[in-house]
Amino acid sequence: MSTETLHSAQDRWSRFTLRQRLLRYGGLALTLLVVGWALRSIDVIWAWVWDAPSQMADLFGRMMPPDPSNLPSILEAIWQTVNIATLATMIAVVVSLPVAYIAAQNTTPNRAALWVGRFILVSSRSVNTIIWALLFVAIFGPGIVAGIAAIMFRSIGFLGKLLGEAIEEIDRKPVEALEAVGASQFKIVLYAIVPQVMPAFFAVAILRWDINLRESTVLGLVGAGGIGMILQGAIDTFNWPEVSMVLLTILALVVFGEVVSTYLRKKIL
Repeated sequence: MSTETLHSAQDRWSRFTLRQRLLRYGGLALTLLVVGWALRSIDVIWAWVWDAPSQMADLFGRMMPPDPSNLPSILEAIWQTVNIATLATMIAVVVSLPVAYIAAQNTTPNRAALWVGRFILVSSRSVNTIIWALLFVAIFGPGIVAGIAAIMFRSIGFLGKLLGEAIEEIDRKPVEALEAVGASQFKIVLYAIVPQVMPAFFAVAILRWDINLRESTVLGLVGAGGIGMILQGAIDTFNWPEVSMVLLTILALVVFGEVVSTYLRKKIL
């Protein structure tokens, strides 16, 4: 073997070093061990897993054809669901604005206000909508008030975080120009900050309404109003044709929400 060939073999390019390859294989092995441990700890009844396809086919057969006899009540509940999502989104938008203002580093009055705003955003997003619904059902009782409060509290964190990030990314030049001429803080917000965050504000509000429309469909499962209450009642009484009718109506609602949100984005943005 010639010297040139020997040097070529020694200098052959490799994407990863030996140490990097060992780390990657070690990480893969550790991941497989964790997945295996998780599967053992959740106590899966594999007989039910293998039987699931036949059970699904049997359930699908019971759900066909859909039963439209209760359609007026289903449509009334769907309208209630839309109202829950819309009212909760509107209230959450209003409440999230001051929270976003104090949670943004470039507009917060002081460090304490910054951490208060961040705490509100984190606590709102840390609790699932169903958990909020259970809490407010215990406070207000079953009905749409609990549903509106649950969706609102969940939405504040989402809206406030995204709006706060939009405020932090604004161009500082208009703000500095108004500060140089002695403008008040209110005018700085009104004329320098608001115009820059308005596109993000509308985009986030429309997106959150679309999300809330979907989340409102399951609130009734815990008694917080909406179409979920009829769905839960039909499941509890094994009325599978009505269950399929409710599911088709929910599907139509989700498609409607997607069409409306797309239209609003095109018109407003």
